[in-house]
Amino acid sequence: MSESEQGNGRRAHASRRNFMRKVFFASGATAVATMGGAGAWAAMADDTTGTAEASAAPSGAPSGAPGGGAGGPGNQSITEDFFGLTTDGNRIDDLFTIHSTKVATAPVIAAANAFLAGLTDDQKSSTQFTVHSTEWRLWSNIDSYDRQGVSLADLSDDQKALGTALLKAALSADGLETTEKIRRINQAAGEAIGNTDAFNEDAYYWTVMGTPSATEPWGFQFDGHHLVVNYFVLGDQVVMSPCFWGSEPTSMEIDGETVTVCHEEVAASLAFVNSLTAAQQKIAIASATKSNESMKAGAFADNTVQAYEGLRGDALNAAQRKKLLGIVEAFVGRAKADAARVTMAEVRKHLADTYVTWAGGIEDDSAFYVRIHSPVVWVEVDCQGPGPLAGAYGATQGDGPTQKHVHSVIRTPNGNDYGKELLRQHYLTSPHHR
Repeated sequence: MSESEQGNGRRAHASRRNFMRKVFFASGATAVATMGGAGAWAAMADDTTGTAEASAAPSGAPSGAPGGGAGGPGNQSITEDFFGLTTDGNRIDDLFTIHSTKVATAPVIAAANAFLAGLTDDQKSSTQFTVHSTEWRLWSNIDSYDRQGVSLADLSDDQKALGTALLKAALSADGLETTEKIRRINQAAGEAIGNTDAFNEDAYYWTVMGTPSATEPWGFQFDGHHLVVNYFVLGDQVVMSPCFWGSEPTSMEIDGETVTVCHEEVAASLAFVNSLTAAQQKIAIASATKSNESMKAGAFADNTVQAYEGLRGDALNAAQRKKLLGIVEAFVGRAKADAARVTMAEVRKHLADTYVTWAGGIEDDSAFYVRIHSPVVWVEVDCQGPGPLAGAYGATQGDGPTQKHVHSVIRTPNGNDYGKELLRQHYLTSPHHR
């Protein structure tokens, strides 16, 4: 495809996405406005044209059944206002509050400002959205999804370096390395199957929501195949969810080096399930087999309703609880250490009422699905069947699930994905928004 054709395609996609934002910008805005009055309404103005109108009343709790795991071609739109992941369609109140966490957010603020300053005016206008924008919710892990923002392919080397600096400021060394490995494997696998137009290391997009600030809410999204990072900041509070991490294959020889990714969460999951007694496994393991895809709360599934299932945390001994936390920490630990500590403290606080369910085998090489679900965290690790990059590792689409193709997601249930509950409270309580 020529550069001209690519440009025309991007403009067409942008027009479609802008229309979607105009239709669905009320995501979250209706609930805030209903509780917060005129100031909240003004703060939630549409970021596309400034003229779109919200519905007069919130849509309330979601009515749909669980699902939407893959974010596949048939599931690529928002169909209801944001409500968040719940067990029964009702949110638990008072889980998340605005308070000091002592997380050092100054470095990520500085890095984000530097990244934006390094963009051209045209790039910046297509990259920066308001903090309440539905662009937060328009992400997908699939390669063919039409994304907004500026792609790495659109950036100069200097601009790419500024983007890397932003990731480095927000993520731990492990988190940054994971993003780089996912992109490297995507490129190498694309080369192996002769399709680098679709699969390469530069088909990843930046968007910034709001204006980086020490006092006002803002955030960014880094979005592409098998890799999505949503990062919200309010003062010294950070919410890094939803995040999607995956790869196909999960290990590949690249330039004489074996590059492996998504192994930590697989190993931690197997270590946990094998620490259980036979009686505990009988409760935790819903099925000894699994389908090619089991994920329930991937892309476009922000409002998933899923009852607790499986083994409850208060049935675990101390060693088993530590192993269960190890699965969560594999994802939470991809944020900077101080932000990760705050999140893990919240997870530990609700460990007794955390549930874990399993499908598949428990051997070292078994394909499996595991879900950890509590009031404040949702983690899924899903070994999937071979997908479009199957040929890169000698597999065939239609084969059974494998550890060579892993999808995983971490979310914050009860309305705080994308920091939306903190955002709501900010608009309700800040004097300049009332």
